Amino acid sequence: MLYILYFLIAIGATTVGSLTGMGGGVIIKPLMDVLHHFDVETIGVLSSITVFSMSIVSIGKQLLAKTEIPFRIAIPLSVGSVLGGYLGQGMLRAIVEALQAQEIVTVVQNVLLAILILCVYFYMRNKSHIRGLQLSGIPISLAVGCFLGICSSFLGIGGGPINVALIIYLYSMGTKAATVCSLMTILFAQISKLGTVALSTGFLVYDLSVAPVMVVGAIAGGAIGASLSKKCSEEAVERAFNWVQLLVLAITLFNIVRNLVGG
Repeated sequence: MLYILYFLIAIGATTVGSLTGMGGGVIIKPLMDVLHHFDVETIGVLSSITVFSMSIVSIGKQLLAKTEIPFRIAIPLSVGSVLGGYLGQGMLRAIVEALQAQEIVTVVQNVLLAILILCVYFYMRNKSHIRGLQLSGIPISLAVGCFLGICSSFLGIGGGPINVALIIYLYSMGTKAATVCSLMTILFAQISKLGTVALSTGFLVYDLSVAPVMVVGAIAGGAIGASLSKKCSEEAVERAFNWVQLLVLAITLFNIVRNLVGG
């Protein structure tokens, strides 16, 4: 039953994540916090493995479908996210070791995630009234990618709504184009995080028993989400993006209250 549950979480989250560019981790992480079957660092690793698998499939399908990808922005963002992923994983490990309290770390992660989601939600609902920037240049994109990689790795969300909203605002890009850039950034951030884990603690210290079924779910979700993205309009993708943010916000608030009361 446990394996079926995590398969359903993975396929549902990554289908939505692939469609909207969120990656899926923004749903997987808080849901796994609710279920409370694994510790904070294990949840982060399982989320990264799942989102990494989804990203490969989703980007592959986008390339096969000849989707237009703004590589001049996407590549520097992706490279920057590698450094950010490394820094974010290091920050998470340092905080876990310093606090020695899983509940407090979970609360910190969920509070930061809730704040970011609220900011992104209000921006996306009002972006027609907010003039976007038109930034360019490799150094700027590297710095933005680094910031996104830190958020992705530290929060264990694989990028989430932060990527899409920030890319739209900074580069005045459409939602669909920002979605593809976000997925590429997410992919490289997860490569960095998983590489850091492999070279530091290794994977044997984590309980990854549900990883195989989550990877299968992620592969299916990545393919389904990429197919839906081709069929859906820009407005439909944006509506899905906003609804998912509200869902995740509700889950994060529940996690904050439960861990504070439980603690």
